Order: sequence, then structure tokens, then C-alpha cells
Amino acid sequence: MMSSELKKRERDVPDQTKLDRSGLVALCAASAVVPDSPVQAIVNGFAYAVFNLDGRYYVTQDLCTHGPGSLAEGFVIDDEIECPFHQGRFHIPTGRASYAPCTEALRTWTAREIDGMLYIDPGETP
Repeated sequence: MMSSELKKRERDVPDQTKLDRSGLVALCAASAVVPDSPVQAIVNGFAYAVFNLDGRYYVTQDLCTHGPGSLAEGFVIDDEIECPFHQGRFHIPTGRASYAPCTEALRTWTAREIDGMLYIDPGETP
């Protein structure tokens, strides 16, 4: 499920293979996401960035809204992620663009830790 290789990314969330009737899909092991080191999780061709801020997990789209940068390859600065492409920043918990040239917010999902794995509901309303 995880890959360091960037794959085709889309701005809209594609249909996901459901884990079960709850609608959740697995992204990665919680232990793989350490503070200041985002993880890219690719599920059904869509890339997510997974973050650990002081033991709380957050999930955003991996693709920067300003350009082709992978946020999982970016730099965590406090509660923001800096895109490696143009150094724009986003507030990780909310996805809000916080530093130019980024102006469009990221799509975010609520991370759920279950039995050591991190899950999201891709159909969650933003």
C-alpha cells in the first residue's frame, strides 16, 4: 500500500476499494509515521500524505494544490508542511494554505487508528 514512487495523482478522490461496510480504507501502519517524517500512502492510484504531530495523525492529499510537489517529500515545520516544489506551506490539521505561493486548501480526511493501522473514509465530507 505504501510506495516511495510517485504515481498518477488526481485532485478528486477516486472510488476506493472498501475495507468493510464501515467505508474505511487502510493507508499504512501507524508505527511507520514518525513525527516530522510524512509518509506517502497510495490507494487505488490516489496519493495521500500521512502526518504525525505530537502523536496525533492527520491525512491530506499528497499533491500540492499549487504545483507538482509531493507533500510527503516536504518539510514539517511545527504544524505546517512545506511543499518541496515552491516552498508554499499548508496547515496540516486543516489543510489551509498558510504561505505563498499556495492559496488553495488541501483536501483532508480524519485519520483513525485501529489495531495499529491508520484508516480513512475516502467519502468523508470535507
